[in-house]
Amino acid sequence: MQSFETRSTPRLVAGAGALAKLPDCVQGVGGTHVLLVTDAGLIEAGHAGHAIKFLEDAGVKVTCYDHAHVNPSESDIEACREFAAGVSVDCIVGFGGGSSMDTAKGCNFLLSNGGRMSDYKGYGLAKEAMLPFIAVPTTAGTGSECQSYAVVSRDGSHEKIACGDPKALARVALLDPELTVSQPLKVASLTALDALSHALEAAVCTRKNPVSAIYAKEGFKRIASGIEMVLQDAALLEHRASMQIGAAFAGMAIENSMLGAAHAAANPLTAKFGAVHGHAVALMLPEVMRWNREERSATAVYLELAGMIQEPLVEWVEQVIGLAKLPDLAGCGVTKEAIPDLAADAATQWTGQFNPRPLTEEDFAGLYGRVLG
Repeated sequence: MQSFETRSTPRLVAGAGALAKLPDCVQGVGGTHVLLVTDAGLIEAGHAGHAIKFLEDAGVKVTCYDHAHVNPSESDIEACREFAAGVSVDCIVGFGGGSSMDTAKGCNFLLSNGGRMSDYKGYGLAKEAMLPFIAVPTTAGTGSECQSYAVVSRDGSHEKIACGDPKALARVALLDPELTVSQPLKVASLTALDALSHALEAAVCTRKNPVSAIYAKEGFKRIASGIEMVLQDAALLEHRASMQIGAAFAGMAIENSMLGAAHAAANPLTAKFGAVHGHAVALMLPEVMRWNREERSATAVYLELAGMIQEPLVEWVEQVIGLAKLPDLAGCGVTKEAIPDLAADAATQWTGQFNPRPLTEEDFAGLYGRVLG
């Protein structure tokens, strides 16, 4: 029998209009004064205002921090911590996409344990208790609402560092598909492709286990049922709900296993060429899957997933990505001369070591070369 250990998952509160249950969720974890971490776009869209009104009408005090940025850096987390240190909060709500949730989780690390985010690179390094955290995703992609990691960029180098701790996991993940309706098409597309990559990589990584497999396959099934409609800007609320739950399940799969080489190859593209994460992963995913088809256990999983959609899997993934009409690697500014540097960086990425078929620096160079064409 395979040896494995599972990690906890948040309590899920899901459904259209579920945002109205946020006060019950906050009070259920003992919260009386919330730090709501969000971004300016969600303030402008009115979603954050609705959350604040629900909370205040229930007698919960709210202090709003609306300066979360895409790909938050260590300095961004420190700015949020400094803001939070000036108010007396007893609960943190991350409201937005993965960046808002990473900022909220990172703030919780520093507010409760001190130091800088780089002090917590790895897992389980926070010694002190953290404030209860509630995640409210307004996208369907990152799965951050179901993970105990805050992913932060180092100042200067833009290196992604993953800081995880069981105390950082959300007590509740509130999934309201109505919050995703106002997403710009580009945001909806890139987060959808990110979710798809999470399910596919978690399903085959070397840390997969019976529990993560259930989440990865169910996540893929739900994502596959809605992603094409999302990418074609024709999604109904039912499609958005499937995507949101699928993304959460894929996040649970990652929490209980890991990712792989598509993410390892994507991170240098974000750091060196500014490619948005979902775009970068989507560019690399099909070629990584072709590489993995040489490994027996990965092939078996791919065949099972292909049966769910009744199509060859890699070809279907390419077709889906094509619907997003994304610039290719060259369109992102990548040249052949950049490949050695990209490959050297990719070979050091943490997630790559869990890919079902190992890759050397030379293998990554070949991967980039084939994608570049």
